[in-house]
Formats: sequence, C-alpha cells, structure tokens
Amino acid sequence: MKKAYLPLVTLICISIAAILTVLQQYEIIALPAGALTSIRWAGTGVLLLYGLQKRSLTTWILISMVVGAQIGYDFPQVAQNLNVLSKVFLKLIKTIIAPLIFATLVVGIAGHANLKQIGSMGWKALLYFEVVTTIALFIGLAAINISKAGEGIDMTGIAETEEIQAPVKQTWSDIILHVFPENIAKSVAEGQVLQIVVFSVIFAIGLAMVTEKKRKPMLDFCESLSETMFKFTNIIMYFAPIGVGAAIAYTVGHMGFGILVNLFQLLATLYVALLAFVLLVLLPIALIARIPIVRFLKAISGPVSIAFATTSSEAALPRAMEEMEKLGVPRRIVAFVMPTGYSFNLDGTTLYLALAAVFVAQAAGIDLSWEQQLLMVFTLMLTSKGVAGVPRASLVILLGTVASFNLPVWPLFAILGIDELMDMARTSINVTGNCLATAVVARWEGEFDPQPETGLVETTNPDLEVRKEEEVPA
Repeated sequence: MKKAYLPLVTLICISIAAILTVLQQYEIIALPAGALTSIRWAGTGVLLLYGLQKRSLTTWILISMVVGAQIGYDFPQVAQNLNVLSKVFLKLIKTIIAPLIFATLVVGIAGHANLKQIGSMGWKALLYFEVVTTIALFIGLAAINISKAGEGIDMTGIAETEEIQAPVKQTWSDIILHVFPENIAKSVAEGQVLQIVVFSVIFAIGLAMVTEKKRKPMLDFCESLSETMFKFTNIIMYFAPIGVGAAIAYTVGHMGFGILVNLFQLLATLYVALLAFVLLVLLPIALIARIPIVRFLKAISGPVSIAFATTSSEAALPRAMEEMEKLGVPRRIVAFVMPTGYSFNLDGTTLYLALAAVFVAQAAGIDLSWEQQLLMVFTLMLTSKGVAGVPRASLVILLGTVASFNLPVWPLFAILGIDELMDMARTSINVTGNCLATAVVARWEGEFDPQPETGLVETTNPDLEVRKEEEVPA
C-alpha cells in the first residue's frame, strides 16, 4: 500500500468500524458479535500502521485512545488490571506541578522587574490582560454550565474503585485562610496548588525588589529550573500513550462507549465558547480601539496558522512580533507586551481550563456551588501563567488543581484523548488575543500608527519618493 493512500484508508476503515458499532449498539443492524469485533480490530490494525508511518506523539495518543477503547469494550476484565499504568502516569505528572509553577511564576514576575520603569505601558497592559482573561473565564464557566457536557455519564463501577469526594463546604473565611501557606513544604507535599502560587508570587515580588547583583543568580536558577521541568514534562509525555490508553480502557470497560459522546459534547462546547469569545469580546475591543480589522486578520493569519499546527503559542512568537511591528506597533511596545502576554494573557487556555475543570466535576456527579467553581477556575487562571509555550502543559496544571479539590482524575485521561483538537483552538485564540493586546496597548499609548499596505515606509528608493512629492501640485 502506498504511504500516500494510508491516511485515507485509515480514515475509511475506522469510520466503517465506528458506524457499524454504533448501529449495532442501537440495534439498528444485527451483525454476529465475532464479525463486528474482527472489523473493529482490522480497522485498529490499519490505524497502527498509520501510527508507525507518522511517528508523532500526538498521533500515538489518539491511537492509544482507540486501542484502549477497544480493549475496554471487548475485554473489560483485562481493562481493570490496566488501571495501574494510568496511575503511574498520574504520579509522574504530579511530580512536575510544584517546581513548574514556582519556576514559571518567579521568572514571569521577577523577570519583568523593570515594570516600574516602563510606567504607564506596564499597568495598562496588565490591566488589559486581567480584564480580558477574567471575561474568558466567565464565558467558559457559562458555556459548560449551559451545555452540561459532563452530565449523564454512567458511574457504575467507577464509584466503587475511585475515591470520589465532593469538596468540603467552606465559608468565605475558610477559603481565604486556605489560600495562604503556613509551610511551603507541607503545601507541596499535599498538592495545595493555590498556596504554592501565593508563595511563588510573594517570593517573586521580593526577588524583584533586591539589587540586580543579588537577583540574577536566583533568576538564572529559576529559568534553568523552568526549562528543565518543561523537558521533564516532554519526557513523561512519551509515556502518555500508554497511560491514556490504559485509562480509556479502564473507563470504557466500566461504562461502555457512552463517555465518548460526552467528550464530543465538550469539544463542541469549547469551540462554540471560543467563537463567542472572539465575537463578543475580541471583536468589540478591536472596533473600540479602532484597529483595522481586515489588515489585522491578514497580519495574524501566519502566526495563528503556526500556533494551530504546532499547538504551541511560543512557536508563533517571532512571526507574531514581526507582523505586529509591520502593522504599525512600535518595537518597544511589541517587545514588552507580546512576551508578557504569553505569561499573563492566555485567553484560550483560561477558557479551556474553566470548561475542563467543571466537566470533571459534572462527570463525577459532584454539584459545585458557584463559589467553589470560581475558586477553582481562579486557581487555574493563576497557575496557568507561563506555560503557554509547551503543548499539553495545561494537563499538568489541571491535574494538580483537580486533585487539590478532591475531584477524580479519570475524566482527565478521557479529555487527553481529544486534547490535541482542543489545544489547536485554544492556542490559536491565545496568539490572536496577544496580538490584539499589543495593538490595543499601542493605541492606548497613542503610538499605534497603522502603516498602509503601500506607502513611504515600504518604498526602497527614497529618491523616487522625493520625485513623487515634487510632482504633487500645490
């Protein structure tokens, strides 16, 4: 079989197997059980051949989800014993959380210790970031509470093997006291993500206040730690296909294919919510700031395409900075707002985290109050700072926060199966939001000068421009 035809053949085989399985499930057709099983595994075999050709981690995560679902459906007893592999993956992920949050927050805050010199541009940018990301948070909360994508999952079997506990009802005083750490080592050991964030923020502010000579060694250490933890994450993600496949097998073995319907509802909810965010928030902001919409869209098309394909915001950073400067944003504003926005202005990621966190609670049958939902997504908004450049890094943050709120983790393994499709969309919105933020801050500063597509700045022959000016009649 030619390699060029393998993706098409794979898609056809998997589609036929899926359609026949659904029709059999709803008793529309009646095929012999052995024949249907053979068709499904034949399709899976073709999918494995495609994976060997592609050799991509994302591809193998998706393949492992299909294989895991097959094992869970056809061999439920075997699937129960695979749960240990998903727990190994979970434990490895949890080891990353504390050092990654600490390092990224310290670098993000203390690394911009010159904010006080930047003056008005600094506070305007930060104010814009926090307002827009907060709106994204509330849109995400509203979307998942309207769609209720996580509700209706059959919990038979899961409740017997998973420790599912609803978060303890707390007063506002309890919530406030719980935010502040009394012992950072204890907070790390117990996985108290918000306490780690508070310690890291205060530590970073203190570091920013010391002299450059004393700040640089610690900042260099944190930058090195941050990079190391990102590489640590990449290493662990090579185990992701096994962990995800085992988790899906275990879940489907208990609940059947019903959870897949909920996952597609979650995917649709995310795309609709992101579209609503663009139309209801970003577009009005662009109009109010008098940003040339058509030229802006043309400028960001390249960076957004890169972000969509790589699912990494930072992969698009150099191109985005170049395009914003061409659009008419001064270089000094681009150089400050764009990198800072990659730490503090994660519109798509914030919206996604709100969706995913509440989806986990809905899947577990836990009814969270608005206060608990707001506290959880506020925690996620803080802990997500600085991780936009690494694909699937949001999984690390999400796992830590969900565990600290006593929610089960099995829905997250199901989410990871479609995480690539969600990551493409949320990363594209991250890049779009940061590009718009750069233009808005420049307009706010009175320094946005949108260059025409043909004008003096693009002319390579200055003598020609002089002659043109002289030819203009008085």
